[in-house]
Amino acid sequence: MPKKIRLGILGGGGDSLIGILHRVASQINDNYEIVGAVFNPDHNASIEFAKQIDVPTNRIYKDFDTLIEEELKLPEEERIQVCSVQTPNFLHYPMAKKLLDNGFHVICEKPMTMTYEEAKSLQESHTKSGKVFALTHTYTGYPMVRQMREMIKAGALGKIHKVDARYYQGWINPIIHDKEQRSSVWRLDPTKAGISSCMGDIGVHAFNLVEYTTGLDVKSILCDFNYLYEDNQMDVDGTVLIRMGEHVKGVIRASQVATEEENGLAIRIYGQKGGFVWEQEKPNFLYYFEEGKPLQVYKPGHQYNSEFSLEGTKLPPGHPEGIFDSMANIYLGAARAIRGEAQNDGAFPTMRDGVRGMNFIEATVESHKSGNVWVELD
Repeated sequence: MPKKIRLGILGGGGDSLIGILHRVASQINDNYEIVGAVFNPDHNASIEFAKQIDVPTNRIYKDFDTLIEEELKLPEEERIQVCSVQTPNFLHYPMAKKLLDNGFHVICEKPMTMTYEEAKSLQESHTKSGKVFALTHTYTGYPMVRQMREMIKAGALGKIHKVDARYYQGWINPIIHDKEQRSSVWRLDPTKAGISSCMGDIGVHAFNLVEYTTGLDVKSILCDFNYLYEDNQMDVDGTVLIRMGEHVKGVIRASQVATEEENGLAIRIYGQKGGFVWEQEKPNFLYYFEEGKPLQVYKPGHQYNSEFSLEGTKLPPGHPEGIFDSMANIYLGAARAIRGEAQNDGAFPTMRDGVRGMNFIEATVESHKSGNVWVELD
């Protein structure tokens, strides 16, 4: 087996949901070893957390700049090869850019940057660096999402004409109705989260899933946001009409105030010959509607699935896999890319997905603020 890839971690310490997801995912396929980190802005807290998860403390740095400086002093065969950026949104761009500019591969949480201009700037740095950049749109790693992508690519639906994607959560609902609370959550602070909360955090996942599965680009959008309160600057709910072609249309619906919803990401795709339905809370079931035939249900691990889907399945049929496995498939794709191994072109979301996502987010804000008008994407 190839030697493990030396992984650095930025953020994700303490009780961070994203932190545990990334750490477990990086270990599932035995491709990575955590060798250095800045888990927390507080150096002592960072060291204590490293001890808790049994990571050596000699390369737990006081801050990001020190990590770069000290790692570059090490021989190439010892230094961190790839860094995973798990910090709040406003740190993604400066960290990812400096990492690429200094010769590190990058695995980055979404949204990739705070603005579309930053995204294009980061794309330039990435092109110059020649390094791997993976964006963790986690849901692209599910075997049944990959099966749907491969079947659509093979023509299972014929010409696509309708897409309906939604992402409903309810966690902000009890917060948004309390003035003090909604003024203190970083997701509702534009200086830390960017220009959008709902579309920037979860709507962009639905957008990415639309483009990933269909293989089509969204060409223009019309958006209507709901802020609920005049003093709240950030969208917490939104509906976006999308056009992917003259006769290919759809809708993306996202909400963080869908009362008591948990993580309701789902997509429906309809074409001339059939349709697909997939729901993230039931990720091991892919429903395939074929014109004039009974409903078919695809499940992971069966040999009728595509090679790409089966590569992302680690257990025999009937053994449920979930979000950790999905993220692990993205880490696996990044590992293969770092090693220069051949793989499917959908193995992990790339820099292009990050740029497209920021283009989408800014377009939704522009559309709403301009009076709910159609806006072209680049």
